[in-house]
Amino acid sequence: MTYLRATCRRSDLCYPLHFLLNLACFFLLLILAGCASRHATANRQPVPSAASPDTIESTKRSSDAEPAATPATRPPSPAAKRGKPSESPAAEGYTEEGNASWYGVPFNGRRASNGEIYDMYKLTAAHRTLPFETMVRVTNLNNGKATTVRITDRGPFVENRIIDLSLAAAREIESIGPGVVPVRVEVLTPGIDPTGGFFTVQVGAFRDQANAQRLRDRLNLSYRPIFIQLYDSPDGTFYRVRVGKITGEDAARQFGEQLRGREGFTPFVVRLDEGAPRGGN
Repeated sequence: MTYLRATCRRSDLCYPLHFLLNLACFFLLLILAGCASRHATANRQPVPSAASPDTIESTKRSSDAEPAATPATRPPSPAAKRGKPSESPAAEGYTEEGNASWYGVPFNGRRASNGEIYDMYKLTAAHRTLPFETMVRVTNLNNGKATTVRITDRGPFVENRIIDLSLAAAREIESIGPGVVPVRVEVLTPGIDPTGGFFTVQVGAFRDQANAQRLRDRLNLSYRPIFIQLYDSPDGTFYRVRVGKITGEDAARQFGEQLRGREGFTPFVVRLDEGAPRGGN
């Protein structure tokens, strides 16, 4: 009995010590766990989900060195900085590339093919096939400079050239010095058919009317109709011989190539402007 009592007394002393020790350890573990949790939360980055493409795209954009410009933040174009409105994109349709020349003093003040008086200080141009009043953008392919002109005249009747610019237009694209420069011509006027309508093929131009008539008589044996157009140029009167009245520019160009192969002509496809004054350059 004495031994049991002694044991119980020692046990009574041990229980409080064990209890306090366990309690201290419990609180210590709680403190350490809390610190570890806060440390992990502060350094953890959200991982985009593979099922969330919007989140992935946002992550990619945020890493770009410079964000993509929006309509509200896009910097102004150089033309806008100079106080000149930037040009709208060219309308879908007729585009061609070739050489441009310009014409000035001998023709200035004379009647153009559309009936108005040619003013070399206005932004106009001559073209063989585009309808009158068509607005086109002409870009100098050597320097990128562009101008917008209105078609008022027919020409140029020189091989390997597609448009004849006024003096003012030539200044805008810096082509006065070179005289002839490579260009791109883009139709801006909506709702027109640049290749529709009637066309003819010019095969010669003569100072002597008799020479024009002889060519007409010879061609009459194989081709009809044949036109002789009187043209009052600054250098005197010319008689232009033209063959055919053809629907569509493509068909007219094919016919022109046939005349080149069969007859040796240098053909110029020209739009037939019914009722328009005769002219051109």
